[in-house]
Amino acid sequence: MDKEFTKETVNKKIMSIPIIVQYKIKAPVKKIWKALTDKNEMKSWYFDISDFELEIGKVVNFYEPGEERKYHHQGEILEIIPNKKLKHTWSYPELSDGITTVTWELNSQGEETSVTLIHDDIDHLKELGANFSREAFADGWNGILKQSLKPYLEN
Repeated sequence: MDKEFTKETVNKKIMSIPIIVQYKIKAPVKKIWKALTDKNEMKSWYFDISDFELEIGKVVNFYEPGEERKYHHQGEILEIIPNKKLKHTWSYPELSDGITTVTWELNSQGEETSVTLIHDDIDHLKELGANFSREAFADGWNGILKQSLKPYLEN
């Protein structure tokens, strides 16, 4: 049976594919894990998440950097494997009921560590427009890993 491929069905398939961003960082896995899970370190390269606690079921709330407190982000910690994996939800409760999932995976490779970020279910936020598109998230995650996390840990 032939399937008809319309722009809508192709876009639906593309949106359901996770965003995967991976970088090698010249730092031990324990140092990277601390940067991902210590709220004081997170402030230096990521977001200021004052209510962060590394515990399954904990809910965190944070905003884009800046005084305007743009885009209320919310996440619930779903899985913790120390020095290997951190998985949490990612949502914008004031804008959408959509919930996505972000997974950070660490893999020690000698003096380097491979950091892989997987952002699933992007299609759950598609009604929010271009600032929440697949491309916007891919650009954002690449920037966070390449221009924030990597230099923070390698310097």
